[in-house]
Amino acid sequence: MDFWNLTIKIILLSQTTAGILGNFSLLYYYLVHYAERKLKPTDLIHMHLMAANTLIILSSGVPHTMAAFGLKQFVNYFGCRLILYIQRVGRSVSIGTTCLLSIFQAITISQKEFCCKDQKVKCAKYIECCIALLWVLYMLINVIFPVYQFIKRNSKNVTRKRDFGYCSTDGRDEISDSLYSALVVCPEIFFSFLMAWSSGYMIVILYRHKQRVQHIHSSCSSSRIGFESRVTQSILALVSTFLAFYTLSSILQGCVALLQNYNRWLVNISFLTSLCFPCFAPFVFMNHYSMVPRLTCSGS
Repeated sequence: MDFWNLTIKIILLSQTTAGILGNFSLLYYYLVHYAERKLKPTDLIHMHLMAANTLIILSSGVPHTMAAFGLKQFVNYFGCRLILYIQRVGRSVSIGTTCLLSIFQAITISQKEFCCKDQKVKCAKYIECCIALLWVLYMLINVIFPVYQFIKRNSKNVTRKRDFGYCSTDGRDEISDSLYSALVVCPEIFFSFLMAWSSGYMIVILYRHKQRVQHIHSSCSSSRIGFESRVTQSILALVSTFLAFYTLSSILQGCVALLQNYNRWLVNISFLTSLCFPCFAPFVFMNHYSMVPRLTCSGS
């Protein structure tokens, strides 16, 4: 048992450390290398996705790692609510920006595939507004839960506490579960379906491009389309990673919520799975930036 506990601690520490280093490295790359020029729409989405993933790791991975190494209940009630609030905002924005990235890239390669004269996607100017709306919307939505928990805490109906290791809060009830399902879970499921649809559409476009690539005569056009294909493949890898880990994490969390006498190992595995995407996503992007050169054709 001590061996397995040590294994969990090492995995958790390694996962959290790698996630922090990976996300901060990419944020530094965007802030330094693009300091004097405007970010491309996809790069802007990448930057906000890394920021959301960093919030998840700092508010979830770091406290759980500290608790795993023996520092228990070091956060008071209000600090615990703040940490859970940051976790929820980061998770929601991460899902929303990943969906936005997938849909935007699907529209981009669709226009390039059908040789639109205007190479700049018209919806690109709305990307900043969409990202800002995601942040503001989920910051407001997730305020509801700590406020409700605070009101319920002062009432006579006291429910059993939920222990997170580093802190504990009042347990859920039917009202909070219903609110969470309607405001958070249902939009997440909808975003997941949108990602699956846009990913399938991009796969079809890439297959058509592969069939037609021998008929392309312009070297510049071929370079552009080849570049977009590699970018799209990178985004498909990211979205596939997200959908796989999100689905597995949701199943495990559902098992934990439904089972009365669940095993502690199930909780640990569920938590480690939920951290996989925020920790591994930057390395998918790093692989993309190491292999895909910037366009050199005129007019890019």
